[in-house]
Amino acid sequence: MPDYTPHFKLTHEGAMRMIAAGMAKAREMGQDQCITVVDAGGHLVAFVRMDGARVLSIETSRKKAMTAASNRVPTGGIAAANELKLAIASEGRMTNLMGGLPVIVEGCVIGAVGVGSGTGEQDLEVARAAIAALPGAKRFD
Repeated sequence: MPDYTPHFKLTHEGAMRMIAAGMAKAREMGQDQCITVVDAGGHLVAFVRMDGARVLSIETSRKKAMTAASNRVPTGGIAAANELKLAIASEGRMTNLMGGLPVIVEGCVIGAVGVGSGTGEQDLEVARAAIAALPGAKRFD
């Protein structure tokens, strides 16, 4: 087994492209959103709180992005029986709310997007639009 592997890295240009696409979708829907983009380690790369988005959604969008990056799967799919355990084990940093998607390119997780301020379905729709802005990124339709 090799001692290292090559990997992809989400750039700030890619993250900003995702933010712009997410904002465009949110405007189209008439639902202002908080949109967070993190790298593969869950560290903040880009963020926007649209003018009408809820202030507390700043935190939920960030937690959705961190959870999707860490678990490498969309948020919202964890069994209800494990939600409280997840929150306790992560000291509240992880969530099972819909609206977090990992950014996967050629099988490698390079980051994640988290969206909050609408319904779970609205948040997920905006997250999908954000990922669609990156050529080659896996779609979650």
